[in-house]
Amino acid sequence: MQYDNVTSIIQGYAQGYFLMADEDDVLGWYGSRDRTLIPLDERFRYPKSLRRFLNQEHFSVAVNRDFKAVVEGCANRETTWISPELQKIYYLLYQTGWAYSFETWQGDELAGGILGLVIGGAFIGESMFYRIPEGSKVAMVKLVEKLQERQFVLFDAQIMNPHLERFGAYGISEEEYQDLLYKALQCQCSLI
Repeated sequence: MQYDNVTSIIQGYAQGYFLMADEDDVLGWYGSRDRTLIPLDERFRYPKSLRRFLNQEHFSVAVNRDFKAVVEGCANRETTWISPELQKIYYLLYQTGWAYSFETWQGDELAGGILGLVIGGAFIGESMFYRIPEGSKVAMVKLVEKLQERQFVLFDAQIMNPHLERFGAYGISEEEYQDLLYKALQCQCSLI
């Protein structure tokens, strides 16, 4: 599959695959037998300490205010699957209306964000990062609220990790995922 053709990239994601670079920055398509979802119902949860933090309204949220900075923040790690080539692909997808950054801001400073794709009623989370403590956690809560409000069908987090488990993330089989993804692709949802 090509990596410079928006249509083929979106088709790959719409079939349940996702792009990642390996340790040598070689880009490839990946799938998972156990997919991780962030719940968009009452199963979504977060720590009480974060609830107090949210009530104090330390951050404002924005969509695509600084897409490039969010991609750079997500890629700026010791070990990353976001190669320079994949950063260019995300920017191409952003320019064509498929990729989004959901951001938290403290005044004029980017606090954190989540990078993802919107295809129909699916939000496919690619990565998240923070520069200010709690920045990405607040982004997660506010993004879930936005996805619920806009009637998204699924929030795909791809691969489980302890951080996502704290928000109620759960795994489903490939078959269940494909059924849910099919349902999501029948919808037209928007973050903006």
